[in-house]
Amino acid sequence: MSEAFIYDHVRTPRGKGKKDGGLHQAAPIWLLRTLLQALQQRSQLDTALVDDVVLGCVTPVGEQGADIARTAVLDAEWAQTVAGVTQSRFCASGLESVNLAAMKVMSGWEELVVAGGVESMSRWPMGSDGGAWVMDPRVNQKTGFVPQGIGADLIATLEGFSRGDVDGFALRSHQRAAAARAAGHFARSIVPVKDIAGLTMLDQDETIRANASLEAMARLEPSFATIGQMGFDATALRRYTTVERIEHVHHAGNSSGIVDGAALMLVGNAEGGRRAGLKPRARIRMASVIGSEPTIMLTGPTPACRKLLAKVGMAASDVDLWEVNEAFAAVPMKTARDLGVDLDRVNVNGGAIAMGHPLGATGCVILGTLLDELERRDLSTGVATLCVGGGMGIATLIERV
Repeated sequence: MSEAFIYDHVRTPRGKGKKDGGLHQAAPIWLLRTLLQALQQRSQLDTALVDDVVLGCVTPVGEQGADIARTAVLDAEWAQTVAGVTQSRFCASGLESVNLAAMKVMSGWEELVVAGGVESMSRWPMGSDGGAWVMDPRVNQKTGFVPQGIGADLIATLEGFSRGDVDGFALRSHQRAAAARAAGHFARSIVPVKDIAGLTMLDQDETIRANASLEAMARLEPSFATIGQMGFDATALRRYTTVERIEHVHHAGNSSGIVDGAALMLVGNAEGGRRAGLKPRARIRMASVIGSEPTIMLTGPTPACRKLLAKVGMAASDVDLWEVNEAFAAVPMKTARDLGVDLDRVNVNGGAIAMGHPLGATGCVILGTLLDELERRDLSTGVATLCVGGGMGIATLIERV
């Protein structure tokens, strides 16, 4: 098989996912148009050489619907021969797009593929598309559905993570992100979003709190205690009979932020890169997906990473840097503990607690952040992994070339 290389990565800043957020006035198609044009201009890419654009979008309705990948190709004035497909693996959609691109390239069927994702959460709130898992009472009951925050609090309870533990992790996320932003560590990949008149709408991640403190976090009320009392705690405890009660420790300050954003990555084989005059930055060595228990829902990263590492004959200690999506603080904390990885190697520039989680794009964002940091530190290997709605996990291993 051919090898799959990463040739470039771009992303928008992440804007607060509310009406006063910096990207609220930018339609999701505008975010993609911005990135496609930037990707073309950065390397003078002949877009006719690109076979396909694979995009993740978790809520593909309204202006995010109707195969936004193909629409974006046309709106960005890329060659009309470039195809486009939109898919959803819930929170992992952005990384799934990269993995699908790698599979396309490694199979030899295609030579250059753009992968990534988009989510405008201020314009199309999470859950706008419905679905039987959430909306159908029969399916709801059969699958033991509870909101993800209940699952996160259950993980913290099972693992013995206190409110102070998860708040401490969240504080480090903000501190690391603020330091990375100040040092320019994100500058290589961020593309400022401008309006139609050329005025800058947003040029840096909007939700990082450089002044975050444990004292401020301690004043925040748990976000999921009330809905837990409405019956979701009881649903979860029917599955986890050894737990007497769920300790509700997660809140807005130690959970991923709701934001708008998009990201793209150019993936290709050696011949595709040669024809386009591109230099590879890393190879995608392996990827994995797994299904996990759907009520707790958020434990997938550990088995996904173990499956990945087993396939390439590596141990977790062989990996230089890790990006574990910060859906909730307990998720990367548990993943690192399970794998025996020191938190000094996990999310070294902060994560979604500080910068937000634009659902369809996040996986591509964190893989690109991982690549940039491997290059900055002159390290070799990294793994990006996410927990996924419905009880799944995903992981991708890259190696610099």
